[in-house]
Amino acid sequence: MRAICAIGLRGQLGLHGVLPWEGERGRPFREDVARFFEVTRGHVLLAGPRTIASVPDFALAERTVAVIRSGERPADVLARYPGRVVYIGGGPAVWDEYAPFIRHWDINRLPYDGDADRWFEPRWLIAGGAGALAV
Repeated sequence: MRAICAIGLRGQLGLHGVLPWEGERGRPFREDVARFFEVTRGHVLLAGPRTIASVPDFALAERTVAVIRSGERPADVLARYPGRVVYIGGGPAVWDEYAPFIRHWDINRLPYDGDADRWFEPRWLIAGGAGALAV
């Protein structure tokens, strides 16, 4: 299982329920979105309802996309996809629950240094044990 996310220069993840750099049109931001869709193509993408609702229609045909709910046990959810590469997207609430299962973190740092109300937690990197890797 893997996690994929982008963070700002100081670990910023979110602001008022969206990415803090939402609407930025600079090259690094466009490339990050394209990279997200390239990396997850052909794999499983699990995330909360708000994140999944933001996945454009074109992307739905190229990957398995499913909503995860807070009442579901991560082990039960992951058992639905044996032998598949599973990416967990979302944010702090999701990664608090799924971090012990994540063995690879795909983190892209963006040139954003503005406000945020959600931050990346380094403890998520070690929650998965010795098999976890930050990129």
